Amino acid sequence: MGVTLNGTLTCVTQAEADCVRTALPEHIRLTRAEAGCISFEVLQTADPMVWSVAERFTGAAAFEAHQARAGASDWARETAGIARDYKIDGL
Repeated sequence: MGVTLNGTLTCVTQAEADCVRTALPEHIRLTRAEAGCISFEVLQTADPMVWSVAERFTGAAAFEAHQARAGASDWARETAGIARDYKIDGL
């Protein structure tokens, strides 16, 4: 089954939304290249301030490695103040 993460990333200002749009392509590219990443989708919803997030990893080790890499990335620094609401299954 692996580990899945589903939820939303919600901006409150246009500046935050612009930051997500700018930084997201590289974050997606790097995540999809990680060992153990089965799928990684971050898509803007009908609300231009909200993105849906869906991640699947082969197991806990791959998911934790992703969290460590992403947590130390430009993406994490640039989007640090943006609200996230995630549900994680499989840990």
